[in-house]
Amino acid sequence: MADIEPAMAALAREPGGGLVLPPDNFSYVHRSIIFALAARHRLPAEYPFRFMAREGGLVSYGVDLPRAAEYVDRILGGAKAADLPVQAPTKFELVINLKVAKALGLSVPPTLLARADEVNE
Repeated sequence: MADIEPAMAALAREPGGGLVLPPDNFSYVHRSIIFALAARHRLPAEYPFRFMAREGGLVSYGVDLPRAAEYVDRILGGAKAADLPVQAPTKFELVINLKVAKALGLSVPPTLLARADEVNE
C-alpha cells in the first residue's frame, strides 16, 4: 500500500498521465485511497466496476456484474463449475461521474455522455 502514493504521483507528473485499474482485489480493497490520491494529484482514472464510479471514481467501464452473479448462484445451487458453459461478456457498462470530472477540471464531450449507461452528477 505504501507504493500507491509514489506511483500515482509519478503518473501525475507525466504529460497526459492517467490510470487504468484492473478488475482485481487490489483495486477493490484500496479503492478509497486510490480515489483520494487521484483527486489530490488531479489524475484521471478509469475503474473496472460501476460502483467505483458511483463511489468517487471518474469513469468506469467493465462487464455487467449481475450477469456474473448468475454463475455464482448456479454453483452455490449445486451445479458443477466444469459443467457450465464458458461465456464471454455480452455487455460492458460505461459510467461517468461528472462531479469528479469537474473537480479534475475535465470537460466530458457530449458524444461520450450520450454513450454512457449512467451519468452521475
